[in-house]
Amino acid sequence: MKKFNIRKVLDGLTAASSSSTAASLQSGNRENDMIQETLQSEHFQLCKTVRHGFPYQPSSMAFDPVQKILAIGTQSGALRLFGRAGVECFCQHESGSAVIQLEFLVNEGALVSALADDSIHLWNLRQKLPAILHSLKFNRERITFCHLPFQSKWLYVGTERGNIHIVNVESFTLSGYVIMWNKAIELSSKTHPGPVVHISDNPMDEGKLLIGFECGIVVLWDLKSKKADYRYSYDEAIHSVAWHHEGKQFVCSHSDGTLTTWNIRAPAKPAQIITPHGKQPKDGKKPEPCKPILKVEYKTTRAGDPFMILCGGLSYDTVGRRACLTVMHGKSTAVLEMDYPIVDFLTLCETPYPNDFQEPYAVVVLLEKDLVLIDLAQIGYPIFENPYPLSIHESPVTCCEYFADCPAEIIPALYSVGSRQKRQGFSKKEWPISGGNWGQGTLSFSEMIITGHADGSIKFWDASALMLQVLYKLKTAKVFEKPRSKEEKSSTEIVDEDPFAIQILSWCPESRVLCVAGVSAHVIVYRFSKQEVTTEVVQLLEVRMQCELNEVESPECGGEQASAVSTPGTQSSPQTSLPQSHPSTSSNNSSDGLRDNVPCLKVRSSPLKQSAGYQVELLIQLVWVSGEPPQQITSLAVNSAYSLVAFGNGNGLAVIDYLQKTLLLNMSIAELYGSTDPHHRQPRSPRKTRQPSAGLCDGNDASAAPEEKCKSPTAKISRKINMIADQKDERRLRRHCSLPGKKQQSSVKEMKKKRSVSFHETSFCDPNARDNSFSRSRSSSVTSIDRESREVISSFYFCDSLSKKSETVAVPSLWIGTSLGSMLAIALTVPSTPEQRMQQPVGVAFCGPVVRLKGGILRMAQLDFSGTLLPHVYESWYEPNAPEEERERPQRRRPTSPPSSQENPDCQYAVVCSEKQAKVVAMPSQNCVYEHNITETSFVLRADVVTMTAGVGIACFCANGHIMTLSLPSLRPLLDVNYLPLTDMRIARTFCFSNQGQALYLTSPTEIQRITYIQETCDNLQEMLGELFTPVETPEAPNRGFFKGLFGGGAQSLDREDLFGEVSAGKASRSLAQHIPGPGGMEGMKGAASGVVGELARARIALDERGQKLGELEERTAGMMASADSFSKHAHDMMLKYKDKKWYQL
Repeated sequence: MKKFNIRKVLDGLTAASSSSTAASLQSGNRENDMIQETLQSEHFQLCKTVRHGFPYQPSSMAFDPVQKILAIGTQSGALRLFGRAGVECFCQHESGSAVIQLEFLVNEGALVSALADDSIHLWNLRQKLPAILHSLKFNRERITFCHLPFQSKWLYVGTERGNIHIVNVESFTLSGYVIMWNKAIELSSKTHPGPVVHISDNPMDEGKLLIGFECGIVVLWDLKSKKADYRYSYDEAIHSVAWHHEGKQFVCSHSDGTLTTWNIRAPAKPAQIITPHGKQPKDGKKPEPCKPILKVEYKTTRAGDPFMILCGGLSYDTVGRRACLTVMHGKSTAVLEMDYPIVDFLTLCETPYPNDFQEPYAVVVLLEKDLVLIDLAQIGYPIFENPYPLSIHESPVTCCEYFADCPAEIIPALYSVGSRQKRQGFSKKEWPISGGNWGQGTLSFSEMIITGHADGSIKFWDASALMLQVLYKLKTAKVFEKPRSKEEKSSTEIVDEDPFAIQILSWCPESRVLCVAGVSAHVIVYRFSKQEVTTEVVQLLEVRMQCELNEVESPECGGEQASAVSTPGTQSSPQTSLPQSHPSTSSNNSSDGLRDNVPCLKVRSSPLKQSAGYQVELLIQLVWVSGEPPQQITSLAVNSAYSLVAFGNGNGLAVIDYLQKTLLLNMSIAELYGSTDPHHRQPRSPRKTRQPSAGLCDGNDASAAPEEKCKSPTAKISRKINMIADQKDERRLRRHCSLPGKKQQSSVKEMKKKRSVSFHETSFCDPNARDNSFSRSRSSSVTSIDRESREVISSFYFCDSLSKKSETVAVPSLWIGTSLGSMLAIALTVPSTPEQRMQQPVGVAFCGPVVRLKGGILRMAQLDFSGTLLPHVYESWYEPNAPEEERERPQRRRPTSPPSSQENPDCQYAVVCSEKQAKVVAMPSQNCVYEHNITETSFVLRADVVTMTAGVGIACFCANGHIMTLSLPSLRPLLDVNYLPLTDMRIARTFCFSNQGQALYLTSPTEIQRITYIQETCDNLQEMLGELFTPVETPEAPNRGFFKGLFGGGAQSLDREDLFGEVSAGKASRSLAQHIPGPGGMEGMKGAASGVVGELARARIALDERGQKLGELEERTAGMMASADSFSKHAHDMMLKYKDKKWYQL
């Protein structure tokens, strides 16, 4: 396991450090020093744990038929190894070159990989984290093909020049034995035969080597006599060769879609030529050429016809047809269509011996974006149900959330409803890739991952115990009408493709309430139910958000504050609650023909059948305003205790009561600031075709009262706030002024081109084209006070808090974070009983700004007086479809705060983290007690307040690749590791921390990488990881039979050591290849490259060696004792000799 060098920071670091804590204790809060923090720097260590998902851009594959382990190599030099469900491993070649071929040392716990940079490597799989034992880098020739015979230590390496070199896999040294291309073909061709495309030995005679050259020449080489026995020539290029197990015939696949079958003793012409997919002309002419057959395998059975399996070879007139695998068995030919292009395939057989009946039972097909196993033993060739989590990329991942320490009942509940979604028609047999063993250690908490996708689907994954299993899939697009063609696509859509893509997720595990925001400016609230229902009409709420103030002139207003907007609602009491509103029913177009009051997506009009699981509670859509599309949503939060949803964008914020299906609040940050607004805001430049505020009303009824004509849900909100605000504010609020943003796009086309807003990336096209450079479009993904001049809502937090300075009792509150570093608060009055909650509206009181930070606000949380993280308020789950008399509405759970005293009125702390710094603010005094500048030169992409066994802290991931942790509440730096430089937007969009020291991100479009930043998990990682290699006895070799043994008709063995060893073959040229010892060491090499000895035999040898060493030690001890006795006797004799002599007699 690769571990990172961590710069441990002294726990006692103070404000004297320039780059660390700028903490300053306020004079009235010295008692904060009494909070005992338990988190120390020794608790942290960063390392990768596991990688899930399909290997990105696969290039090669191999299978160990005895260990039953599958290996997949990729174009980026990665290795993924798969055993039974839950046994996976990831390795990486340092060079990053593509893996062109893999060869297992069958049942030896070792793997040879050949790379596009002309290097070969030996991997030791006998350890939980495989390591390279040896490497060999070719300097003068390009590697094109490798072959390692079963139970052999000599690897054949074919090159682009047409030569074949031989490598000893135990020592990884080259043999002096070389097969030169000109010696192999001699006069059979006047030109160079091209690269070596195939090498294999005759199944019945190891001394005969079959060499296939690209030009169409095949040579049967006699290794002992060092000359060619036969040469076979065909006009078309060769792609692959396959032997019949008896060694008398072989099949070649060619570039014109033909298969040629050759008898080894008849090289003049093929015994048979077939074109599997070619049209046979009636006049007996040659069939029309087809596409190349890229690979063919020829497998025999004892009881029936052989199998011939191939990929490619389709007719050229099948334009647009998907990739196919063809299975020819006897007279039947089955063409199996695949969803993606085929990279490689392997036939799984009962025996590892090539000279026995193969008895194929399955085919592993590696596709560009999937792994398929086909059952050859059942009629119709059904596929096996794949137990690996390889469907992460089924639709591109657009957002991701990670939850650790979830409620115990949530995973079984999701699994129960998800099991009904499983597809039928799979093979009834067990998954054949079944090697390895699960890890022994486990984590004590459950983990879940939720992924949002470009097609509007949401997947719930069980991520406990370092495994990953899909639990449940939710399709949010069912709520909307789907256009059948591009011509039917609505002109109101604001994205060219993937209009249902998920942008933000907010989930309450305890209440199971899910809220999602999509790129088409829509929000959907879901409730979890175990009962199936049919919804006749989807509950819809349309929200009109627009702004009159646009650009922020400067982040700091210099001393003069904008006083154009007073503080709305600051005088409102909890009793002045906002009335219920209804969806807008005004006309779709204004008087001048502009799109107005129309949403981006059309809602489904037919009844919606909703299975058990997540069911739509409410759909919220932002509408077009005077010909301008709604801005995409940048922040979202849901709270089950209050039954409220809050969302914001570049135009403002809105709060929805999803219980009463009403719009509670719709306003801009300018109203939230009121007279304390620190920014100068420039008026929005008017449009010539601008629709007046009366456009919200029905223009056909001019005689009606304004209150009766207004149909927009925001109209009644305006009327409520008008009772508080002055006439100037009244006119502004009737126009539904919202959060200031950059200048709107003047046309739909320009808006579609941009397709992104300031805080979250929302364009979901080809990741390779989009994710190349992070610096290219920083403003399209993450806000920064340095580069953004507009202010948007960046985060929300629902809590019971002391938001006003005069408060002594915590009340329901909504904290709001903006992209310019302001944290504001709104106090809520929620009716206490369920009956009152359904009848009475929620009251709102504006508390104004609480604190300001540098950079956009990313995360907010709450601590109690002892520094303990207060859990979010929630309502426990109940069955929403149960009859009213059977329904038991649980009481909402809220954290309790001790009453404040006169000596210390502060009994809560607000934790606020932005892109640049973190602050801890005492509540309700709103004094900043701790402050820390996280980064000066970069900015934070993701920050989370996390709970660990040892305490609570803040975890941050910066754009410069650093992962940091801070203690709470003192914000002491505990960890700072330069882990992952941000190279693409995918990482910024998907990186997330979770409790218990866990984190993850999408490392490629198809793979999730999980990491841990806790020392305890790093220490226990070896126990938790699965084992790839398990002791298995190699099957017995096939019986030769009496007559074959008598007359020599069986398989002929070859002493390769005598043929390729240094004594007979000499040494290879040193300049040909360079040997590089791997980090695995000699002990690992012995374990991986020794003979076919079982694990028990190895243990016995080890014991013998230990006993031998103990015997040698005993002999040495006895020798030393004898030497000591001899020395003692000699000394005694000397003493007696000179005992009675005087000194002058000596």
